[in-house]
Amino acid sequence: MQTTQPTPLLGGLSPAQFMRRHWQKKPLLIRQALAPATPLIDRAGLFELAAREDVESRLVVRNGARWALRPGPLPRRALPALKRAGWTLLVQGVDLHLDAAHELLSRFRFVPDARLDDVMVSYASDGGGVGPHLDSYDVFLLQIHGRRRWRVARPGDAALDPGAPLKILAHFEPDEEWLLEPGDMLYLPPGWGHDGVAVGECMTCSIGFQAPRRGDIAQQVLQRLVDAAEPDEDDPLYRDARLVATAAPGLVPEDLQAFAFDAVRRALEQPHALACALGEVLSEPKPRVAFEPAEQAALTSGVRLDRRTKMMYDKRFVFINGESFRAGGRDATLMRRLADERRLPSRELATLSGDAHELLGQWVAAGWLHTETNKL
Repeated sequence: MQTTQPTPLLGGLSPAQFMRRHWQKKPLLIRQALAPATPLIDRAGLFELAAREDVESRLVVRNGARWALRPGPLPRRALPALKRAGWTLLVQGVDLHLDAAHELLSRFRFVPDARLDDVMVSYASDGGGVGPHLDSYDVFLLQIHGRRRWRVARPGDAALDPGAPLKILAHFEPDEEWLLEPGDMLYLPPGWGHDGVAVGECMTCSIGFQAPRRGDIAQQVLQRLVDAAEPDEDDPLYRDARLVATAAPGLVPEDLQAFAFDAVRRALEQPHALACALGEVLSEPKPRVAFEPAEQAALTSGVRLDRRTKMMYDKRFVFINGESFRAGGRDATLMRRLADERRLPSRELATLSGDAHELLGQWVAAGWLHTETNKL
């Protein structure tokens, strides 16, 4: 991806300029970031997604000062009448189900894949919204149908309304206000309060970026390390030949504490263990993702990653869908290219080693990778 070329997606800024001036710093309103062409999905298609068990959806209804929240799946009969004002349908992970949404998400890959989260699409009747709130992550709000009025407030009072079923700000005092038309987009850094209200029927697309909390990422990485650890028969046993009789049997011996702490330290000091565990965590598919296995076929044409596949790498490992593989030499170069470009043409595929070729064949059989119908 060209990071130094200006793009209408970012209001004429290059990705490099945008990241330097706005990313996690200040909002940016972009008029006509994308041409208001055919939307990613129409209302009927979004309603169909919301009714599925494998899709995360929510219904938010406002009645005066009162809010109601219902989680999906949401069949059409569970949704209010279209003419009723003040309701919103939110559908997460649309990029996992629609190629057009996945392609939209890929336009934001000037941010590392490890930070990309998903594309959420919301439908709102006139006056619909989810109330003034703030997010702990970066978000691009793209208007794809109708109009929505956004009010934005600088980071400040984050107190929530204790009586609302949603995380609605108790004290929201906007500093700026914009009316977005189809094709317009608003970028907001974490912590900026915002309230979007539909002006007539509208659909809005949210491109979000994950930002794990320190405790959460520590828990996930450490759990990976625990799962990967296997007792070794050659590991030394704890010994306390100099242990003396004690009048305080409930007290944990300091030598045993030191033995345990040393065991944990050694596990954490295993070469590249933490980096490997982190890569596996970051590439883990979303909880509701399921791949369709395919018959293993000869890789005579190019290959492309399934839109649901998450593939990343570091200096030593390649990570795909929660698994890690050591790679070096030309194999590593091509695997990294596959992660960056999400496809490999047949001419490069042919230069992989036999082991790497077999591994890609296994990924095809698992549904993680697909063969191209035509040679690239």
